[in-house]
Amino acid sequence: MRIRRYRRSDLDSVRALHQVCLAQVGLFPGDGVYYDDDLPRIEEIYLADGGEFLVGEAVEGRVMAMGALRRVDDASGEMCRLRVHPEFQRRGFGDRMVAELESRAIGLGYARLRGDTTLNQPAAIHLYRKHGWREIRREGRGEHTVVYMEKDPLISSTAVSTE
Repeated sequence: MRIRRYRRSDLDSVRALHQVCLAQVGLFPGDGVYYDDDLPRIEEIYLADGGEFLVGEAVEGRVMAMGALRRVDDASGEMCRLRVHPEFQRRGFGDRMVAELESRAIGLGYARLRGDTTLNQPAAIHLYRKHGWREIRREGRGEHTVVYMEKDPLISSTAVSTE
């Protein structure tokens, strides 16, 4: 997988990846958790406002993974839109994307990263924990439970445990 910055021509692939990954874990529009209104505005919301949006390409150029950083304030960012296509899961691509996003967050000057996922996504919870993230709270939203996590990348580094 080659990780690179999002290009406007990636929008359809990013949208399709987002939809297939959330459907895989039972999340759909209107459920109180699913949203995609930011996708047509990636340049504005992420790239032009102190954040980042990355895609992972397979050898043939197919977008197979993605992840983003959204600026929260001068000291913190939110890691979001972390997705790996089901055909490519469990091969370390999520680890690589998290490590790259954490590295970029440090480069952007963020002292803290925040993120969330749902209990429907145990692989995502495991991935965050593997990278040293800690759960800070849970919140019910519709029929789902959102798990909020955070990490201080300057203290925890981007080291991955071998658990």
